[in-house]
Amino acid sequence: MSEESTRNNRKDLVGVVTSRTGDKSIKVTFFYKIAHPLYRKEVKRKTVVHAHDEKNECNIGDKVEIMETRPLSKLKRWRVVKVLEKAPVVGSIG
Repeated sequence: MSEESTRNNRKDLVGVVTSRTGDKSIKVTFFYKIAHPLYRKEVKRKTVVHAHDEKNECNIGDKVEIMETRPLSKLKRWRVVKVLEKAPVVGSIG
């Protein structure tokens, strides 16, 4: 199997940066809804993943696209592809 075809099988997700956990590392949260198996009511769920931010360009609240990749550390299995939407910057004091 060629490298190009395996790269196309990788998952792409869009989520919101909820934390900067260290240098070149972020936490991204995905929210989704599922139907409860018995009551059929929609229930909100979330998944939090650790991602690699090579350029340190993501801030808390940014909407980012991430791609599945090889294991980069104990927890990181995703990397940032691009920042889709920057979070609004609150005015600084002073």
